[in-house]
Amino acid sequence: MMVWMGDPARSPNSQQASPDESAAVDVVEAIAPNGRPQLSPLPAPEETWTCDVAVIGGSLGGVAAAAHAMQAGATTCLIELTPWLGGQISAQGVSAIDESLAMRRLENYSPTWANFKRLIAEQPIDLPDWAAQPDLTTVADVNSCWVGKLCFPPRAGAIASQALLETAAQQAPESRWGTAIAFKGATFDESGQTLTAIHAVRRTPRNPNYLPAGRFSRELAQWYSWSADDTFTKTPLRLEPPPGQRMLVIDATDTGELVGWAGLPHRLGSESRATTQEVHAGDFDNPDCTQAFTYPFVVALHNDGGTSLATLRQVEPEYSREEHRSRFDISGIPLLAGRSFFNYRRIVSTTRNDPFAATPAPGDMTAVNWNPGNDWSWMNPPLILTEEELDASGQRQNWMGGLSAIALRHGEDHALLFAEWLLENHATPEFPFAYLAGANSPMGTESGLSLVPYIREGRRILAQPAYDQAEFMMLEPDIRNDMPGGRDFSPTKVTFTHYPVDFHGCKYRNGEPTGEASSAPTLEANIRPIEIPLESLIPQGVDNVLVGGKGFAVSHIVNAATRIHYGEWNVGAAAGAIAAYLTQPTTPNTPAEVIPSGSMPALQTYLTEQGLRLDW
Repeated sequence: MMVWMGDPARSPNSQQASPDESAAVDVVEAIAPNGRPQLSPLPAPEETWTCDVAVIGGSLGGVAAAAHAMQAGATTCLIELTPWLGGQISAQGVSAIDESLAMRRLENYSPTWANFKRLIAEQPIDLPDWAAQPDLTTVADVNSCWVGKLCFPPRAGAIASQALLETAAQQAPESRWGTAIAFKGATFDESGQTLTAIHAVRRTPRNPNYLPAGRFSRELAQWYSWSADDTFTKTPLRLEPPPGQRMLVIDATDTGELVGWAGLPHRLGSESRATTQEVHAGDFDNPDCTQAFTYPFVVALHNDGGTSLATLRQVEPEYSREEHRSRFDISGIPLLAGRSFFNYRRIVSTTRNDPFAATPAPGDMTAVNWNPGNDWSWMNPPLILTEEELDASGQRQNWMGGLSAIALRHGEDHALLFAEWLLENHATPEFPFAYLAGANSPMGTESGLSLVPYIREGRRILAQPAYDQAEFMMLEPDIRNDMPGGRDFSPTKVTFTHYPVDFHGCKYRNGEPTGEASSAPTLEANIRPIEIPLESLIPQGVDNVLVGGKGFAVSHIVNAATRIHYGEWNVGAAAGAIAAYLTQPTTPNTPAEVIPSGSMPALQTYLTEQGLRLDW
């Protein structure tokens, strides 16, 4: 009985949890006798899903994890906060696949990643009449960009993700997944070592024509709240294993929500040379200093009579327009022709002309994700709450996302003002620009911004002892071919990736020192194939949890090379396939038992059979 509990894209604006929820934290002890947080309130579930494998987060990694677990026959459950599956390629608006130049040349991708890209390219897309495209136009018909070989409207990424799960679920028909579902917390056994249930809340719009605001800062609390309101009804959910069995759980959220809520050992922000011994690490540890986050948006070559510019001029930022605009810059690259700003992430090319040489045509659209543009790097305040801030906020008892709504709002303002600046300063009568927003826009939001920001870096776990580290973490020498000290992870590798060390660094508004690893960026020629060992996916302190996204055990520097589409997909795919492997009756019970039991060669063979690639 395969069920999709999806939500079409739609818009809210409350920011506060209900008074009842806030007050309830005092009703029970904050920490259970097993040392784990206790939720309060914890409404009785209206639905219970039974899962061999449970995936928290329908990110790109989460979709890969669920698909690989299901195709291997494991009954799998997946919950996703936003209305769209796919994370980077959909709800976060980064629908332009960015891969290493060497891998593009060699085409040495895993079979499942290559198949998924083909699935995206086959998706039909709806374009406005002014784009002058025929009915039944597909992604492949309008694909022409130079950041990579595949750029597309974000909605196509969401639809392809849904189609992928539907196909995979044919091998595990009791699987279930849903969008518009917020993670709220978990229950552990008496030891605190085994997660026995996941708690979540699904929101259903009362208005069938609901449109997401595309201002996540305003929607954050409403999306996470247990309480129904004028916009949504709410349904509490419980995900649990079959009776008498154990469930494998995968945290595939972009910020490490389960890791943060449960207090699993992790790092946040930048590390110092003293902490990691990395040559290019910063001068001091700074949990504020995660990479910049970004709200992408779409601009089209289209004359809308100035309507979208007039709307953008109504934005009232907390910081002045002048302060925002002081950071905008597209100099050093052509605006339109050839290897240009517009062609870089062009998601619709009405003529499919050469993105390296030609000028875009009327009706073309580009997704804007630009470092000196809509990147928000100011840590005033930082985006992701620290352990201390989570404790003080009561979010361990009533999880509300673990993010700063103020930081989100600044990022939204910055993106909208960059769009305004582009339209004011770079549109011409010959090449007019329109900012696309509304129900039929590529981002599917009222504001025209992505549903949620592209988050490059969240909480990164500290793994169990391995490779001569008491708390294992992949470090800078492990990925560089021009540094001594790199370790050989081939005995326990479960996947690999490749990309340059690419930082979108952090800053403070007034220029204070940041602790950023500002000298770490390097070209891909200096990066060896990045082997990712099993140990890096296994958190400390829990028996049945894997990481299936950006938050596996890497340093701040290494994250800058592993966070891209292919890296996230492969980590998720490996986590999902490993979880399915562990549900089999003759395999080890937990991820941590695989290596001591001598099962690593069998697992590596199994991963290859499941469509992963372990070798360069």
